[in-house]
Amino acid sequence: MPYTLAGRDHVRLSLRNPDLTTARRVAQAVNRATGGPSARATDPRTVLLKLGGRDPVAFLTDIEQLRVEPDQAARVVIEEASGTVVMGAQVRVSTVAIAQGNLTIRISETPQVSQPNPLAGGETVVVPRTQIEVDDGAERRMGILRGGVTLAELVRGLNSLGVGPRDLITILQTIKAAGALQAELEVR
Repeated sequence: MPYTLAGRDHVRLSLRNPDLTTARRVAQAVNRATGGPSARATDPRTVLLKLGGRDPVAFLTDIEQLRVEPDQAARVVIEEASGTVVMGAQVRVSTVAIAQGNLTIRISETPQVSQPNPLAGGETVVVPRTQIEVDDGAERRMGILRGGVTLAELVRGLNSLGVGPRDLITILQTIKAAGALQAELEVR
């Protein structure tokens, strides 16, 4: 089917993975590169490009070279056969209580203010201080995982206790079932 770009006043880019945030980032990157309103996201899959008398092939070639960070969904992928767990950086855990066998985990986060010396310059920032406490069953209580903790912090704490991949998979599936895992959970 023959198709020519010549004579067109606009073209539509179609994203392979539809996402509103990514479409908007593409439009913003194009507009920064062209110095004007040349692009507009029209839906999660499409970015409308106004050619404005430009050579379409040259314009698309320039657009093709732009770097855009795609938005990625928070996702945990579990391969049960091998016990492999892979997770994205965006994964968060809401407040939840966890107990498994004789193991109880309590994670708390206390924000602390770090303020530089007045003469040293710099900025005052809030620094999170995460504390992970483990109970091996002596008191047999359930621990509470406070919201805002990353899954990476939870897994790090579990790994330091020697929790194996099979138990980790069970814990993650149960956290998801409780509605506290803020991510897609894909089990293969």
